[in-house]
Amino acid sequence: MRKITPPFRPLASRTGVIAAAALAISSLTSVDADAGSVATGDSRSVHQPTLPGVCQPLSATLATSNEQFSSTAEANPPDTSRIQNALNACKGTGKSVLLTSSGGNNAFLSAPLTVPAGVYLVVDAGTTLYATRVAKQYQSSSSDVCGTIASSDNGCNPFIKITGANAGVEGVRNSSGSQGTIDGRGGQTMWGTSTSWWQLAHNADLQGKKENNPRLIYFSAANNATLYDINLTNGAFFHVTYKKGNGFTAWGVRIKTPATARNTDGIDPDASTNITITNSYIQDGDDGIAIKGGSGAVSNVTITNNHFYGTHGISIGSETNAGVSNVLVENNTVQGTDSAGNVSTLNNGLRIKSYPGKGGTVSTITYINTCETGVSHLIELNPRYSSGSGSSIPEFSNILVNGLTAVNSVSGAQSIVEGYDSSHITGLTLQYVNLDQTAYTAAYANVGVYNSNLSPASGTGVKLTKLSSPVTSGSVPSCSFPAYPNL
Repeated sequence: MRKITPPFRPLASRTGVIAAAALAISSLTSVDADAGSVATGDSRSVHQPTLPGVCQPLSATLATSNEQFSSTAEANPPDTSRIQNALNACKGTGKSVLLTSSGGNNAFLSAPLTVPAGVYLVVDAGTTLYATRVAKQYQSSSSDVCGTIASSDNGCNPFIKITGANAGVEGVRNSSGSQGTIDGRGGQTMWGTSTSWWQLAHNADLQGKKENNPRLIYFSAANNATLYDINLTNGAFFHVTYKKGNGFTAWGVRIKTPATARNTDGIDPDASTNITITNSYIQDGDDGIAIKGGSGAVSNVTITNNHFYGTHGISIGSETNAGVSNVLVENNTVQGTDSAGNVSTLNNGLRIKSYPGKGGTVSTITYINTCETGVSHLIELNPRYSSGSGSSIPEFSNILVNGLTAVNSVSGAQSIVEGYDSSHITGLTLQYVNLDQTAYTAAYANVGVYNSNLSPASGTGVKLTKLSSPVTSGSVPSCSFPAYPNL
């Protein structure tokens, strides 16, 4: 187990906290902030991954100092076929295709790749796999055109797609802390144009439309998948999506994309169960993590010992119509600026967001020992995140914040604690909470508080209960905020 910045604890140590919670919480009735149980997260016993054996090693034949290559290589990425052929040949072996440097050559350049079942794509420390800048090489079967602005965004296949069980993407970490890198080159111009992927996203926003940009890594129905000790940089769109799978471990992941790069989510679990995201550093221009229950329910999620920089927060939503439940968020830090000093474009800490038409039940969500600095929305429970209509209405219940410290919050910082209406009440318990800014807006919420300086008492349909004892053991966390590590 690698060193974790205090006050964080390894995954295994939370067992006692959860056991104590199960005993203590029975004394709190449902009228008191709707508390019912404490989230336990991933039902698997999760351990630090290990690197698989090597099926086929591949040596780099390229080098670059500025993310760009010769015109010939850019137009026809030279490493696509040999990487894909090796992945196909190693399918089902449980081993890896290892990308390594050779002499002064430390770069691979490829068009989209597919990782089949039972094989891992592994990038050696000091080696980088670069994504093609040619938009048409990502083109999907959709009528949307990759690299253009439209009313929908289905035009691009991802750079790396994992399609089967017992597979993943990993890096080798050396003794100095360096690890393998996958670079989406989102800040570089698309081949044959003067517009970067990030500029396209910005232009789409100005037009009220959507950009057709490629995800960096997409897990599709990939059970028992792994993302381990890998740098993911400069994503053109979402960095990681895990969809319709059972069993996903992201451990030691370092995502580094500027806070100014629009729609570059970090890791998005979607319609899946049994997920652990841990010991990772996440910097991007949208949600650090966004748990989405749109096309299927999400359950049994553990988010622990992570650090976030300049993101839109640790988020659930906005799609929650299929339900999100049993999410444990423990021992994380959130900083409102990225490593270059860029302030988050939507600066949140702990966040649950949804809206009519995309809403559903979000229940049994537990936040333990969270530290925030330079954040604007310290807690945001927002059932009207966007305009929309429909019968699927957001409802947030059994939300527990056990240990939250916020320091150096931005001017005007506040919390939002809202339910949708009198038939969809938000249930929240706050204990051991110490915020340097205690302003709030509240509506349609039952809130229980113990040792919390955030005490939402006013607003339409708001009921505040002061608890005589905590729901479970806890304390106000003492905080330190690590710098983003060198890649």
